[in-house]
Amino acid sequence: MISHQLAQVNIVRLLAPLDSAELADYTSSVEPLNTLADGSPGFVWRLQSDTGDATSIQAYEDPMILINLSVWEDVETLKAYTYRSDHATIMKRRREWFAKIKSVTLALWWIEAGTVPTAEQARQRLDFLDQHGPTPFAFTFKTPFDAPV
Repeated sequence: MISHQLAQVNIVRLLAPLDSAELADYTSSVEPLNTLADGSPGFVWRLQSDTGDATSIQAYEDPMILINLSVWEDVETLKAYTYRSDHATIMKRRREWFAKIKSVTLALWWIEAGTVPTAEQARQRLDFLDQHGPTPFAFTFKTPFDAPV
């Protein structure tokens, strides 16, 4: 039985309001990307509102910052979705839609299987990673840590 699963958070800062013409291609890609994630090997859970995505969930004071929070079986299945699926193709256009953020925008960490991370916990992991670099508490694809035994 799996004792731990991988939580991931990433944030973006929009260049324009979500309902603007400038973001039309991005907003039209949200549902297909979520459907792709939901059906991907290793996918467990993702943060979403009643509308099926997380674009209306405000985890930061800045309403232009969007949060993506999900749980996967392991680093490899998340990496496959992120870099070897249509997600990667769409995200090649990210500079058209998202502003550069000076702090860390992605963090990974292990959670006990069956638990659900909160947006507040995700923010803590991002802040910790930004201040201390990769550790078992919060890490990156480039510097992963094994799941606790």
